[in-house]
Amino acid sequence: MIISILIAFIVFAALVSLIIIVRGFIGKKNKNYRSSSDRIRKRDSSRVIREAEKKLSRDPHNINALETLGEVYYTEKNWEKAWTIYKTLHDIAPSHVEIDIVKCTLRMGIAAFNLEKYEDAAKSFMVSLKRDPENFEANVYLGKSFNKLENYDKAIFCFKKARMLNPEDNEVNALLGISLFNFQRYREALPFLKRVIDEDPNNKEVLFDLAVSMSECGMGDKALKIFVHLRPDPLYGPQSCLEAGKMHERLKDFASAIKDYEIGLRLQYVPEQILFQIKYRLASTYIAMNDISNALIYLKQIQNAKSGYKDVDILVDRYSELNQNKNLQTYLLSGTSDFVALCRKIILSYYKDSFVKVEDVQVASECVEIICSVENSKWEAKQMFRFYRNQNALGDIYVREFHSKLRDAKCDGGFCMTMGSFSESAHKYTEGRPIDLIEKEELVKILKRINMMG
Repeated sequence: MIISILIAFIVFAALVSLIIIVRGFIGKKNKNYRSSSDRIRKRDSSRVIREAEKKLSRDPHNINALETLGEVYYTEKNWEKAWTIYKTLHDIAPSHVEIDIVKCTLRMGIAAFNLEKYEDAAKSFMVSLKRDPENFEANVYLGKSFNKLENYDKAIFCFKKARMLNPEDNEVNALLGISLFNFQRYREALPFLKRVIDEDPNNKEVLFDLAVSMSECGMGDKALKIFVHLRPDPLYGPQSCLEAGKMHERLKDFASAIKDYEIGLRLQYVPEQILFQIKYRLASTYIAMNDISNALIYLKQIQNAKSGYKDVDILVDRYSELNQNKNLQTYLLSGTSDFVALCRKIILSYYKDSFVKVEDVQVASECVEIICSVENSKWEAKQMFRFYRNQNALGDIYVREFHSKLRDAKCDGGFCMTMGSFSESAHKYTEGRPIDLIEKEELVKILKRINMMG
């Protein structure tokens, strides 16, 4: 019994070995066959080219030889030689009615397109379409050429024509959607872009354009989801991170915006233009969060890498000063309650040895106004303080209105402060009137003094 089993096992092993050897032989044979076929095709192609060139040496306008060469070069995607051949056929076509001018100009155009000769390509396709307006391929390629030339309205016309000829072609729907997108006709682009994504969810270019179109059409929530989805993509990730970050900024979701921008910065390849935009937006987000230190890190990175980028130089100067003076940060950037508290400290700094009682606080969109009574052993007075966070120049109209309120409240005098400046006419108006105008330089000194006092 054991001997029988052993014999069966040996026979089985022999059969397996034989099968493996045969399969290897067949595989090798097939490989050799494929390799041989390739060599034959290459040899045949070379032979055909030699024979055609021999004919052309005797007759440069031999139609058969030119068409043969054109076919070979076009099939092999030798675009430079294909374009030369079909250009020759096109030039001699008026005296040779046997030349298929539609086929000739179509292929000449495709060769030119692949050589990035987009104007030449467009001219060729227009000749084809003049003879055969319903030629699907010519319409598509003419649209592609117009796209490359950024002539999007003409590209749209071509793709719409091609779509009429073949409504189910996904490439044409994609090209039409992208052209409409590039022409900023976002709402028209949406259905074509959606259709492409339904059929090909992995088309990242169309997916990105779809998100931008949605954003432009008020569909921000859907657009945001797509941008977040595309963040890791090596090609569309940087721009998607930028767009997602900006959308989160508008929603005041600064933590998510920072996450978007930081993901963008970690990507392997970020185009310089987008890189600077991400860092600039990241700095803006940190400023919105009153995190001046981190904002300065990115502003200085931009400044060191690209001089004169937007208003970075101004921002670095401004926020470097802010970073050194916490009270200045509070004055310019804090919420209402912290700002009012600082304004009270400023008032107290004016009357160190006096009793100060705040009687009224008015908070407006552009300023805070405080009325207080001041009393010491020598005198007492009712004073009005107005604080502007505006960093621009204020004209006399602001001072006149302040003076009017000063009189209505029966105040003895007033201080009008700004982080910007007052115009010459504003200063002139205060002459002979109980109003002191405090501009940025003096206000910064006051804030520094308060800072040192703790």
